Amino acid sequence: MRAEPCIRRRVLSERPDRLPPDLHPVLRRVLLGRGIATSEALDLGLRRLHPPTTLGGLGEAAALVADTLCEGGQITVVGDFDADGATGTALAVRALRAMGAERVDFRVPNRFEFGYGLTPGLVDTLADAPPDLVITVDSGICCNRGVERARALGVAVLVTDHHLPGETLPAANAIVNPNLPGDPFPSKALAGVGVVFYLLSAVRRELTERGWFSGPRKPPRLAELLDLVALGTIADVVPLDHNNRVLVRQGMERIRQGMACPGLLALLKLGKRDYRFLVASDLAFAVAPRLNAAGRMEDMSVGIRCLLSDDPEEATELAGQLDALNRDRRRRQQAMEDEAMAKLRARLRELQDREAPPSLCLYDDAWHQGIVGLVASRVKEAVHRPVVVFAPESGASGLLKGSARSVPGLHIRDALALVDARQPGLIHAFGGHAMAAGLTLAGEQLRAFAAELERAVETLLGGESLAAEVFTDGELAGVDINLELASALRELGPWGQHFPEPLFEGAFEILDQRVVGGAHLKLVLRPLDAPTAVDAIAFNTLPEDLPDTAGIRMLYRLDVNHFRGERICQLVVERVIEPSSDTSGPAAAHP
Repeated sequence: MRAEPCIRRRVLSERPDRLPPDLHPVLRRVLLGRGIATSEALDLGLRRLHPPTTLGGLGEAAALVADTLCEGGQITVVGDFDADGATGTALAVRALRAMGAERVDFRVPNRFEFGYGLTPGLVDTLADAPPDLVITVDSGICCNRGVERARALGVAVLVTDHHLPGETLPAANAIVNPNLPGDPFPSKALAGVGVVFYLLSAVRRELTERGWFSGPRKPPRLAELLDLVALGTIADVVPLDHNNRVLVRQGMERIRQGMACPGLLALLKLGKRDYRFLVASDLAFAVAPRLNAAGRMEDMSVGIRCLLSDDPEEATELAGQLDALNRDRRRRQQAMEDEAMAKLRARLRELQDREAPPSLCLYDDAWHQGIVGLVASRVKEAVHRPVVVFAPESGASGLLKGSARSVPGLHIRDALALVDARQPGLIHAFGGHAMAAGLTLAGEQLRAFAAELERAVETLLGGESLAAEVFTDGELAGVDINLELASALRELGPWGQHFPEPLFEGAFEILDQRVVGGAHLKLVLRPLDAPTAVDAIAFNTLPEDLPDTAGIRMLYRLDVNHFRGERICQLVVERVIEPSSDTSGPAAAHP
């Protein structure tokens, strides 16, 4: 069961083409298809970052941190329980210690005990020995009650976040969030770890101006911590605008040189990725799931300790714990996905010939609340609809924890806000982004919520349909399918959200095929317009999944395979398509 998309070719930028004249025509086409038409947009040096002075609230926040540090106060960093929160927390602790802070620790909420963010319950665990300052990471903008509780204990609170705020801001001492209304920062796509990086840059500048760094105390090079920024930014799937691409590229360069923290390198090794040839997808698929597994299955503190450790042996041991949690997560996720797809098939059978509703809600009282988001993503891919998957909250509260995933064209947090406005009190709490959100509601309200969500989605769509689309960069000539171009495409990254890796379409003759790893298909293909054969890999594909012909038409990525010291051009098959598939839209011919 999979929503079949309409395949379209990217529209090339109509802006004047000021890219380098010697750029390969395919690279030019790829860049223009992503709206990049200038040489300046290809410059990913640190000097191209938006200056910290443009981020609202940063001066006040930096002064607050510097005051606490200079006075020898206790600073507690409270992170979120995902990879963005973990990397941001590790970044803050590492940087503050490097700046000379002697009393810095961290606290991360256990999702099963306290839930998301700076909750009153989490603050109460600090009540016996309250810190002087709490810095939230990747959370806090909607934690009004938790901030209020901390302030009542005499604790100053600095909120750093990137999530959309609610109607009322928390009464924190300072807030740094590029998505506050009216904030002048040009990039609204910063991840939580990116916001922390900007904060720490401002803190270092503030301490420098105060003369803090004198004698043996030297200002730290924050660029040395960009490996954590790259990981958190990729893991949180935020849009890779130019500012984020600079942060990720600079962090990746550090990792490729073996200069990342030992925990990150250990996680790459467990994921069978060679740090020397790192690409953004290695962080997304090898490191982030292992790190996220801690927050999903138990407690993210082990993940943060892994990123904080400077001892390679300790880091390797902690990475091993994360790997074990991730294996457990995959087993639980597969079982839940099978059950969710069975529920979905039953629901579609009930509809018979009627169209599926504009949104879907699924629930099972045996499901694990740490995994519902992953299951929602998989179901969303199958039906191309916004999907919310629920599991019972820990304990006997009677509440349900839901994780929502959406599709392009439907802002899921706006949909939840509309439900909340129409039916106040129906949702206990919610927050998130355009494509993902979380919420809590009473179990007996699930049916009413599902109906209201459908109504909200219909309102926001305004009669438009949610058609699945896949955009390609057109076809490649056989002579262009080579190692040189594959390497150039790799280096044109980092690729990610809103800056997708190039996807090509084409027809090939199948010369050979064999199953590897029990579930993947290794192919030898020949472009129809060239005599040279090329290797290809189709993951989670078996011979019976291919058409019963000697040829194949497919969507693929042009990649480099590093194997036993050799670099080989390889096609990664993303989808087998019918020859009649719609590829409407402007032909992506060489400009």
